[in-house]
Amino acid sequence: MAGGDESPEKKPRSSLEIEEYDEENYHPIEQVRLTVPPTDDPTMPALTFRTWTLGLTSCVMLAFVNQFFGYRQNSLYISSVTAQIVTLPLGKFMARVLPEKKFTVAGWSFSFNPGPFNLKEHVLITIFASCGSSGVYAVSIVTIVKAFYHRQLHPVAAWLLAQTTQMLGYGWAGIFRKILVDSPYMWWPDNMVAVSLFRALHEEEARPRGGLSRLQFFLIVFVTSFAYYIIPAYFFPSISAVSVLCLIWKDSIFPQQLGSGLHGMGIGSFAFDWATVSFIGNPISTPAFAIINILIGFVLVMYVMTPLTYFNNVYGARKFPIFSSHTFDYAGQPYNISRVLNAETFNLDLVGYGSYSKLYLSVFFAFTYGLGFASLSATITHVALHHGKTIWTLWTKAKSNLKGKMDVHTRLMKTNYEAVPDWWFYSILLVVFGLSLWACEGFNKQLQLPWWGLILACAMALFFTLPVGIIQATTNQQIGLNIITEMVIGYIYPGRPLANVAFKTYGYISMSQALGFLSDFKIGHYMKIPPKSMFIAQLVGTVVASSVYFSTAWWLLTSVEHICDPANLPDGSPWTCPGDDVFYNASIIWGVIGPLRMFTGQGVYGAMNWWFLAGAIAPVPAYLLGRKYPEKKWVQLINVPLILSATMSMPPARAVNYIMWGVAGLFFNVYIYRLHKRWWARHAYVMAAALNAGLAFLGVLLYFTLQSYDVAGPDWWGLDADDHCPLATCPTVPGVVVKGCPAL
Repeated sequence: MAGGDESPEKKPRSSLEIEEYDEENYHPIEQVRLTVPPTDDPTMPALTFRTWTLGLTSCVMLAFVNQFFGYRQNSLYISSVTAQIVTLPLGKFMARVLPEKKFTVAGWSFSFNPGPFNLKEHVLITIFASCGSSGVYAVSIVTIVKAFYHRQLHPVAAWLLAQTTQMLGYGWAGIFRKILVDSPYMWWPDNMVAVSLFRALHEEEARPRGGLSRLQFFLIVFVTSFAYYIIPAYFFPSISAVSVLCLIWKDSIFPQQLGSGLHGMGIGSFAFDWATVSFIGNPISTPAFAIINILIGFVLVMYVMTPLTYFNNVYGARKFPIFSSHTFDYAGQPYNISRVLNAETFNLDLVGYGSYSKLYLSVFFAFTYGLGFASLSATITHVALHHGKTIWTLWTKAKSNLKGKMDVHTRLMKTNYEAVPDWWFYSILLVVFGLSLWACEGFNKQLQLPWWGLILACAMALFFTLPVGIIQATTNQQIGLNIITEMVIGYIYPGRPLANVAFKTYGYISMSQALGFLSDFKIGHYMKIPPKSMFIAQLVGTVVASSVYFSTAWWLLTSVEHICDPANLPDGSPWTCPGDDVFYNASIIWGVIGPLRMFTGQGVYGAMNWWFLAGAIAPVPAYLLGRKYPEKKWVQLINVPLILSATMSMPPARAVNYIMWGVAGLFFNVYIYRLHKRWWARHAYVMAAALNAGLAFLGVLLYFTLQSYDVAGPDWWGLDADDHCPLATCPTVPGVVVKGCPAL
């Protein structure tokens, strides 16, 4: 790659090198010099008919499929990488068959086929797809209101909530783009992977003798995945989680707690379903060091901490299931939210709460929050220890370089293209903020969040976007604001569940969206995409994706009977909403009851606050160990925040998901990678995309052809979408009576 071999003193790519050069084609960050070519062809068309067609199609399909599967027991996430791979042959096909004739409308000429399908079109299509795959957090608010709290929500208010929480980030992005995009020192490490993949896909590929092209391999795996998925999705759902100990000890609580892959510790559980394997993310596309760190965290939490705390009856743990995201009262019964929530005002009824019970959690769920506190403070310490000097160096250079010499990529962008005017960003910010006020203050204030709460949420997002953006743009780690926002509004404005989740969404998601937009702008910066074309693709993609996510959710919530209510769903029904169930219970914990009555002396779990301190200290020993033994590579790969946050997906993820994900990840990214590296390099990511795509297409086809007409699979033992461990959720202390559990 241009310039890479001419640097005076090459060092390993794993260490960040910041060097100054006078030559016009150099960039101060070595990784960027080695990955991104310092060239551009401004005559290459970008926002073409092919871009709009394939981009909007990808955006709509990914948004629909991800929301559709998000409500299912084994949810599926299709990333934009799938669209990135699939749209390449489609773009080339369109370039071969579409007419090249030019059309003129009102003085504006265009062509359906402006020439060969090119890299810039492909980048913008992937940006559209990224909008469709990124999810709309606010849809979970709509879901818990309609499916869990069973309250009315005006569809316009719900749609505005979905749109505004996604769009506010444009304002923050516009304010900070000169620092976080234009500065060469804000280099966004994760984008190097995307740039490398784009370049690899657009290099001429020669089919190996006796082998398959990437497209042929994709189609074979896709068809196989599509054909197989009908077994776990329709005929035999029970193979999505097979718990051996439960099949042996059918009448004993303890073995089922140990063996249940869905409701217990998962010892001996496994699955024959790719949806189970990829529930917490695609294991093939996860680096080996991350898989190992996460598995260490999972083992420590599930097989050390959980049994120690549960069987020692910490926080009265044995009154409750060993693993559950639900809430309970002091007697071990499901928490009756109607006794503490005023039906008219939808606020906490203090008299009812005082006469009823404090809120209790399963010991696993309780410590999940403790680990969440720890991972937040551990991330700050880890970043400060490992990247603090680099961040400070890059930040000071970025500030001093704002009006200084431009790097090659910034120079090419400013020379060849018009920048996006600031007023575009600020206009969107003003309009979206006004619509946000309308959503909160209008519609009989159904969202419960007052105007000052919206302003406070926006202020937090604005305040944190720059420091968190600097950390992410230099270290690839983003510090989430979800716990901070929940805690702030929970103390200031307690007893209002929708106010809590709305504040969290406006504060946390708008910042997260801003960083997503800035990251995409940096990809466009590296790939020399016209900034206005990038802005239009992001804007249209965000509006379309938000609308599709909302429409899909609203349609399912109003058409699938008993959706998100496993107790009343028919056997084999997949519509259990595991992620939204966790979101609902979090709204009770932080919104209805509030942190004052949960995580202080007024509640049960005040000691959880010590996890903040534990997390802040935990990275220090690993850091000192790495300093003492710099030659030991495995020590350098210890990532304490990753270990502490390993089980943050549990629930809704279960033990069997982690077990199968870990097995698949180690097989592909350790065994196959080491012994068959050429095969891995050529086929691994293509295989990951094909497996997900086949599963997604068959799942949607099944719903529209059979399940939407209530045509279920054959009525037999294997139709149950569970692991046949009914006793795993039973209490283990005498005196607690739970339906279906033996009396102790």
